[in-house]
Amino acid sequence: MQKTLSIIKPDAVKKGVIGKIIDRFESNGLRIAAAKKLKLSEEDAKNFYIVHKDRPFYGELVKFMTSGPVVVMVLEGENAVAKNRELMGATDPKKAENGTIRADFADSIDANAVHGSDSLENAAIEISFFFSNREIC
Repeated sequence: MQKTLSIIKPDAVKKGVIGKIIDRFESNGLRIAAAKKLKLSEEDAKNFYIVHKDRPFYGELVKFMTSGPVVVMVLEGENAVAKNRELMGATDPKKAENGTIRADFADSIDANAVHGSDSLENAAIEISFFFSNREIC
């Protein structure tokens, strides 16, 4: 069983589609091992996305991720990283396959509804950023 991190981003939270997105995960074999709703501080967002600090979109990403509450979750299941990325769809919702979370709920490449870890290594780092071991059931 793998674990991965998922974030329902401010745009999707504002639209009121948290339950619909969670249903996609659960209906496709991913279990919610931990979840919480929170508002990222600027420092949190900068630290979480530090790998992108030298990219031109970094400032806008930090601003967007602090614009409203997010829901962070640990998803668990067989091939959880790949399954989550498949369910999310392409980063650009215009290029995402029909029926994916981004195709159905995202507005743009910037406001793209969800974040998901891209590897097991990054999943471990990202999960520990938001959750202690005792919070993961």
